[in-house]
This record gives sequence, C-alpha cells and structure tokens, in this order.
Amino acid sequence: MLLEIKNLRVFYDKVEAVMDVNLSVADGEFVTIIGANGAGKTSTLNAISGIVHHEGEIWLRGERIDRLSPADIAARGVIQIPEGRKLFPLLSVMDNLRMGAYLQKDENKVAAAMERVFALFPILKERAKQRADSLSGGEQQMLATGRALMANPTLLLMDEPSLGLSPLFCQRLSKTCVDINKEGIAILLVEQNARMSLRLSSRAYVFENGKVALEGKSQDLAQKEDIKKAYLGI
Repeated sequence: MLLEIKNLRVFYDKVEAVMDVNLSVADGEFVTIIGANGAGKTSTLNAISGIVHHEGEIWLRGERIDRLSPADIAARGVIQIPEGRKLFPLLSVMDNLRMGAYLQKDENKVAAAMERVFALFPILKERAKQRADSLSGGEQQMLATGRALMANPTLLLMDEPSLGLSPLFCQRLSKTCVDINKEGIAILLVEQNARMSLRLSSRAYVFENGKVALEGKSQDLAQKEDIKKAYLGI
C-alpha cells in the first residue's frame, strides 16, 4: 500500500476537525474525497503533508511519516497542490516551475521534468516569461499542477483544483488528471465537484462532520440515492 492513514485526528485549538479517519491509497490509484465545506477534507490533506498538527499514524510505503517535517515528506514524493493554487505571483511561469524542483539537484532531471510539463501544458511554454499573476485562472491551475509535477511525485494531493474555473477548463482539468494518473502517479483528490471526481476516480470516501461516512468504489457510490441527492444534485 502506498499511503495508509490510521485513526487520524486534527484539532484547531479545541475544535476537532478530523475524527479517527482511516484511509488508504494504493500505488497508482486514483482516490477522491467528497463532502460538504468543513467536513475535514482539506485538513486531512494538510495532515498528510505535515503542515497541521495531528494525531494518529500516516504511513508511506511502510514508513511512518507523520513525525517528519513537510520538507522531508515532500522529498519522499508526497506533493500537494493547495486550494487556491498558492503560486508565487511576482515570479515568472518558468521560475514557479523551477521552485517545484527545488529539492532536485540533477539538472538533467529538472530539464526532463520541464519538458514533460510543457508537453502536458503547451500554453505554459508560451507564457514562460510572464508573471504568474498575469495568467488566467485556468492557466494558473495548470501552473500549480506543473509546479507539483516538477517535484516528481509518487502521490499527488489535489485540493479543490476546479475551484473558480469555467466548465471548459474543468473539462481540460479532468483530462489532465487522467493523463497524470496514467503515468503511474497516485492521486488523492479533494473536490467540491462530486460528479467530476466520482467519474474520474476508482474509489471514494465521503466525509461528514470530520468522519468517513461512506467509502467504496466511485461508480457504486455515484448510484446511491443519498449521494445523488446530497452531492450530485439529482
């Protein structure tokens, strides 16, 4: 198993945002987490990345990583694309991408990763010298994804990537996620667009009030009447 989370709990002061969550992602698997705002989805990703205080155990390929620093977790291939992209707005597209390869010391590998990103997002090559804050919302999401890929991830944590994007860019994003996963990169996707995320993923977890309320194959959950009513607008 690539990722295993056991009895995860996340607190903000005295408020418990995540309560005894158990979750797993296999090598190359595409898993999604859906749920209402405040259900604990982002907190779970942040705990995996080591950027919020938490209790419980987080294992990556048999190694316990919940006691490691965010930098050490990233160095092991767990890379998060945060909600809102969190780019370096005053830096160029090229410099943002190179920041993603900060831990990579082999320039040949950095160059190869850059070409891979440009093949996936040709518009970024055209915009290479532009400042990140001059890009459209969809282009910024491409840049945030490209920056994450520069780190050579084995597990990509994607937090609300479709937020604020047009339907056309959401379609492009869907294809991008599938293409990335086909390369063997495991994805754990947190997404408000439940219809899209259940269509893309193989398995899903439904969070309610900080807990896992349901889990199973995405296609099976998409057929459940309560899921249809609560998250799919049917």
